[in-house]
Amino acid sequence: MLSVTRIMAYQFKLAEKLLILNERGQGVLIRMNHIKKVCTDSKRRPSYFTEKSMESSVKYINRKFPNIDIRGGSQHLSSVQKQKSAVLEGLHSYYESFIDVMEFRDHVYELLNTIDACQCYFDIAVNFDLTKNYLDLIVTYASVIYMLSRIDDKKAIVGMYNCAFEHSHGAFGHDPSFPRLGQMFIEYDHPWKKLSEEFGPHTKSVTGALLSLRMVYPRRNLSADQWRSAQLLSLLASPAAMLSPTCCDTMACEYLSMEVMERWILIGFLLCHSSLNANADSQNLWKMALRNGLYLTVIRDEILNIHKLSEDFFDSLKGYSKRIPDIKECKEYVIINCGALRREKRNFLRNALKELTKVLEDEPALLGPKALFVFMALSFSRDEVLWLVRHAENIPKTKTPEDYADSQMAELLYYMEKLRTLLAQHRYVIQRYHLQYLSQYDALALNDTIQGMYVCPEEESVLMSSFVSTLSALSLKHLDAGEEFDLKPFRLDWLRLQVYTSAGKAALALKDYPDLAKVMNMAQFHTRMMDNVNELLCFPLMCEVYRVIVQMANYNQSTHEIARPTDLLAGIQAYVTSLHSLSCYINIDVTRLVKNVLLQQTQPLDSYGTQTITTLYTNWFLEGLLRQASSALIVHCPTTQCFVNQNTENEQSFHAEEYADICGLRSLAELIGPYGLKFLNENLMWHIISQVGELKKLVSDNMDVLVQMRANFENPEAMSDLQKKLTGCENVLKRMTIIGVILSFRSMVQEALAEIMDRHCPFLTRPIKCLKDFIYPEGDIKVTLGVYEMASAAGLPCEIDPTLVSAIANMQTDNSSIEEEFKITCLLLVYIAVSLPTLCLDPNSFYRREHGGHQNNIHCLATAVNHLAAAMFTVQRKNIQTQLQEFLKVASSILLQLGQNVERMEIKNRDSVYLILHMIVEQSPFLSQDMLEMCFPYVLLRNAYREVHKTFIHTMG
Repeated sequence: MLSVTRIMAYQFKLAEKLLILNERGQGVLIRMNHIKKVCTDSKRRPSYFTEKSMESSVKYINRKFPNIDIRGGSQHLSSVQKQKSAVLEGLHSYYESFIDVMEFRDHVYELLNTIDACQCYFDIAVNFDLTKNYLDLIVTYASVIYMLSRIDDKKAIVGMYNCAFEHSHGAFGHDPSFPRLGQMFIEYDHPWKKLSEEFGPHTKSVTGALLSLRMVYPRRNLSADQWRSAQLLSLLASPAAMLSPTCCDTMACEYLSMEVMERWILIGFLLCHSSLNANADSQNLWKMALRNGLYLTVIRDEILNIHKLSEDFFDSLKGYSKRIPDIKECKEYVIINCGALRREKRNFLRNALKELTKVLEDEPALLGPKALFVFMALSFSRDEVLWLVRHAENIPKTKTPEDYADSQMAELLYYMEKLRTLLAQHRYVIQRYHLQYLSQYDALALNDTIQGMYVCPEEESVLMSSFVSTLSALSLKHLDAGEEFDLKPFRLDWLRLQVYTSAGKAALALKDYPDLAKVMNMAQFHTRMMDNVNELLCFPLMCEVYRVIVQMANYNQSTHEIARPTDLLAGIQAYVTSLHSLSCYINIDVTRLVKNVLLQQTQPLDSYGTQTITTLYTNWFLEGLLRQASSALIVHCPTTQCFVNQNTENEQSFHAEEYADICGLRSLAELIGPYGLKFLNENLMWHIISQVGELKKLVSDNMDVLVQMRANFENPEAMSDLQKKLTGCENVLKRMTIIGVILSFRSMVQEALAEIMDRHCPFLTRPIKCLKDFIYPEGDIKVTLGVYEMASAAGLPCEIDPTLVSAIANMQTDNSSIEEEFKITCLLLVYIAVSLPTLCLDPNSFYRREHGGHQNNIHCLATAVNHLAAAMFTVQRKNIQTQLQEFLKVASSILLQLGQNVERMEIKNRDSVYLILHMIVEQSPFLSQDMLEMCFPYVLLRNAYREVHKTFIHTMG
């Protein structure tokens, strides 16, 4: 019968959770570091904390946090209320990052408690991957909390965001995450004290994992003289053993970073300090790590002065007075001896790497059996380089500061790079050697080990059998055929087996079978030589192509010239192909490089703060194409799904159809992706909202007349009199046409994005499409808009545009009520309807069959009316169909009155204007042809289509 701990080990997926949380923790840590950098940089700091008007609000929030009285402090928070939309938008990413910290903390708590409940056994020499991931998670978690505590503005950010949230949502109250966030910030005002309290229950597990280093760490922490005596890294020291494979009981420990181990030890014993007083081995290991340097890296250039931190921390605890002299003694030792010791290590490594490089250049086949030597050399060198960088920037008071300056560092870096290049150049040699080793030795050794085991539960038996079959199946035919190997599942299964066999009361305890651990740890290293060399090297990407891509766009701000998206995409593809060719000769991870660069190009600014192609194309389409389309110099053509130039005397500087056709917009979507198009859409919405604001002013100016027109639209005589009093009809239609042109362009962009998304990730877009089709606007509007927002991000068309809804909702002022806004919207539709006859006076209102639209883009009115009405009535929680039906009745009545006087000028392009009514109904998901026929005779539409097509002249070339 299975024990409880074994069942938990199987069911709770500890291996997967450890991997996922470690990766997620690194992401959260990077974001905390970024927020700290931004908040301490006066140029990059959010403007809300530097504006004079916000000073009172920030002080009030910091003073009252987390119990901020929104109503009682209204006089202090008035600035936040006025800028609530901008505050929400500007601080949203910071707020979400803090929520991620809270969620990460919850998941780490849960996992650590589960591991304790499973009574897991940790030994770096036996279950290396389990122990390493466990200690990594602890250090990452502590680093995240420490970085969080270093962000001085965190309370102001979260408090201001919550105030803006409450002002925006009113009755809905504060954000549900805010109380827990506030409590978390208060708890971690003194991070190390709180963390040590949290880790009290985990002291046994953490101490066990750390003490497993007492054999590995001292063996790795040797002086240069000891390395020299052992002839470390020398292939020439034992010529007879030169062809023998390098192996030992602890393969992965041999190239494990010393800095990583020191971080585990020093931070681990800070969190579980009680073991320092209770265990002499813990104390010895801790002192040894303290004697190795003054600073530890937290993330990037963020460091910990570990002696000062430890001294201050233990000084605040009772019963740790004896540890203070230990810390001071270790610090004194570092200042006096460490600089010289490290200098000697670098001298030794420089000569050792030079010898190793020369031998391997002459005999690259040795990279097979001696691959471990190369990784040990690179690991030792990396530790020494990074140690010098950390300490050279923070030189302690010493009599020998020259120990912290190394004029020969370039030579060491050169040989490190040479070794990396050798590994990349002779990848086939390494793979061929280790493939045969895995299939002809490791598989047999593992099988013999399994056969000699007297107990093996079913789950463990299945895993070990799969190990043998996976390794045995490896063949040189696969390598010679150019197949890529992926042995990550093998390594993940080995981690799973470590979890199962390290749980308390496990039927098969890994610690009782050291031979199994030795064989599997060795096989794991060999599999990494097959598919994971680049990840082990983690070399920096040295080629900058950020500016190259921007230069290829050829954007000229003064003349509004830019490369066609199709040309730029072709150029980038050619450039990437050449980089892939180049990677055969120099050490560049091209795929990772290109992904990183192109991902930055989907943002408004890259990591250097310069404009990207996303910003350049956004500016060009807004200022170049759409500005001219708003003046009808460029025409939208629904038939060919593009924009084309009008035939005018002033020749355009570009051909619109080369940029805004199906191919051009697909290329744009391929280049800047969903993130870049989101930025473009946000800018399009800004222009739409500015037009909507002007339309509302026009409605307000003609309010009385429009109210009467709405009541008397079926009375021709009354309407004739009111029409004379109405002003700004042409202005209204002009602004609505501009909105329609922008929305038509956006629809084309969204369609291009949908095609690109469906091509690249159909497994993602098709479920989204199914979910979108399942949702109806009549349901819960919050759920509907949430689904539509997701669908819109994938490029799918929606009955209600969520981006437009959000933009209109943000322009609402606190002074206006929903009913007032609803009245203005209804009157705006009446205004548009009664203004339609004025279109007949414009000779460019003629419908062109080859374009499928009108010469002055008034066919875009259909898109504008449908999208704008749907968005505005959604914000106001009103029935869209009912209001659009009213618009249809008013518009039909007004247009029917055109036919009553055949002598009037308006009948010139009457048939072309009739078609707009049909387009509105045809494009609307809320109107139907039956509704149109109830108020506008179909025979008039049929005659109108016949008339506009009759005048179309066919030319034969």
